[in-house]
Amino acid sequence: MAGKFQKTSMYIDHNPAIIENGDFRKNVDDDGRPKRTGTWMTASAHIITAVIGSGVLSLAWAIAQLGWVAGPAVLMAFSFITYFTATLLADCYRSPDPVSGKRNYTYMDVVRANLGGRKVQLCGLAQYSNLVGVTIGYTITASISMVAVKRSNCFHKHGHHVKCHTSNNPFMIIFACIQLFLSQIQNFHKLWWLSIVAAIMSFAYSSIGLGLSLAKVISGPHARTTLTGGTVGIDVSASEKVWKTFQAIGDIAFAYAYSTVLVEIQASH
Repeated sequence: MAGKFQKTSMYIDHNPAIIENGDFRKNVDDDGRPKRTGTWMTASAHIITAVIGSGVLSLAWAIAQLGWVAGPAVLMAFSFITYFTATLLADCYRSPDPVSGKRNYTYMDVVRANLGGRKVQLCGLAQYSNLVGVTIGYTITASISMVAVKRSNCFHKHGHHVKCHTSNNPFMIIFACIQLFLSQIQNFHKLWWLSIVAAIMSFAYSSIGLGLSLAKVISGPHARTTLTGGTVGIDVSASEKVWKTFQAIGDIAFAYAYSTVLVEIQASH
């Protein structure tokens, strides 16, 4: 009976050990994998950690470059795109039925189950290119942050008249080595407490960024804001305006890297 059930069901991995008298054992899920113990709290921690990443630290600068019209508009546009893609991925986690269908554990599994053919290669290329771009972005952001801390210590020690030039390259290498080491940890997704800590840190540095922005505005008239961002001929040149506008849009897009890991969050919960 168990063998016949295995051959006809498309929702069960072919593992006879997980079926006993036609019932699932309590320590496995419907796909034959170990029972998922994630809760809405751990899932929320993972999502908060993914949404409130280091990209939010540059949002204040990005809005300042785009202005009070284009800035919030771009922010809302990317938030809508992220919500739309996240909804699609959430619905495609199980296929063909979003409730009782076969689980898809990665983005590529979702594409393969719902599209197939050459579209898998194209979507795979786009996905991995996106992941590479996000990884490069985090590496650069981390090195810039470490350099900022070192320069701040230098200014406090020697005064602001000192240039305190520091190269980003050593810090990029350090961060990359740490990432390579952490990526070798087995069952990294089971370290639920790590996401709790990261979520707290995300709220902490977001609050710090918000507080510094408010302090800058309250401190005096030198904090100038406009509806169109930096003014050409006063704050920036025409070429700098174009460059900083695209850079600001890129920073906002970088802050919305959440949907790339949504399927993995669902698969572990």
